[in-house]
Amino acid sequence: MQLLVLGPGCAKCQKLYENTEQAAKELGLQYEISKVTDLRQIMALRVMMTPALVVNGNVKVVGKVPSVEEIKTILNQASAGAAGK
Repeated sequence: MQLLVLGPGCAKCQKLYENTEQAAKELGLQYEISKVTDLRQIMALRVMMTPALVVNGNVKVVGKVPSVEEIKTILNQASAGAAGK
C-alpha cells in the first residue's frame, strides 16, 4: 500500500504522518509511507488544503487530521478495494 502525507511540514502534517503510520502498523499492512512537501507535487494531485492523505494514488483526507481509528477505516476500505480488483 502506497501512502503519501501531503503538506509543508507543519505540526498537523507531522501528526497526520504519525497517525497514518500507527494505523498501518496496527493493521499489519505492508506499506510505504512518504512525505510530500513540494507545493507543485501537492497541486498536481489537485489538493488545495493540507494536510492531506493519499492512499494508492487516491486522495482520502484533505485539510484535517483524522484519528488513528478513522485512518484504520480508510486503510481497510482501500485494501478491500484493492483486493477486489
